[in-house]
Amino acid sequence: MPSWLPGSNPAPGPGGIGGSGGTGAWMNMDSMRYAQGELTGENDAFKELGFELTRQQRIIGFCCCLAGGFALSIIGSVMLFIGLSGVFAVLYSVGIIASLVGTGFLVGFKRQLKGMFDPVRIGATIILFVAFILVWVFAFAVRIDVLALIMVIILYLAYIWYSLSYVPYARALVSNMFKKLF
Repeated sequence: MPSWLPGSNPAPGPGGIGGSGGTGAWMNMDSMRYAQGELTGENDAFKELGFELTRQQRIIGFCCCLAGGFALSIIGSVMLFIGLSGVFAVLYSVGIIASLVGTGFLVGFKRQLKGMFDPVRIGATIILFVAFILVWVFAFAVRIDVLALIMVIILYLAYIWYSLSYVPYARALVSNMFKKLF
């Protein structure tokens, strides 16, 4: 079993990296140190909200919010082409909020807000915010629906890249997959 999966117990490497000493904790990719409770449901990311979630519940919450937000944004984009720009604005905004809430399930909402501008995420965060603003500019100020839809696609690609930074080795996996495909 790979050393980064919960429940594995490899020998610790230099500086304690490589093994979890049997705790089953995930590796924190931001600092390359183990963060007890990262994505395991053992931390207190949700205690201040009055409840705790298991790792499985957090991943399910993330996936549901991501899928729901993506669906709302796509439906909103269809409404943009039909000419219902008000419906587009509402659906698209709710879709983005739902998707960002999904990332909060992975790491906790307070930590997510603090971590949005970490060096590993700054590029994706800036692209996400710029694309969000440009969607509104192209939809309402310039009124070029095709460019608004292109910005929706760029926004979701930036959001997915941003979200992958919270999952150990996910960016490397996706990068390697696309290198093999192209």
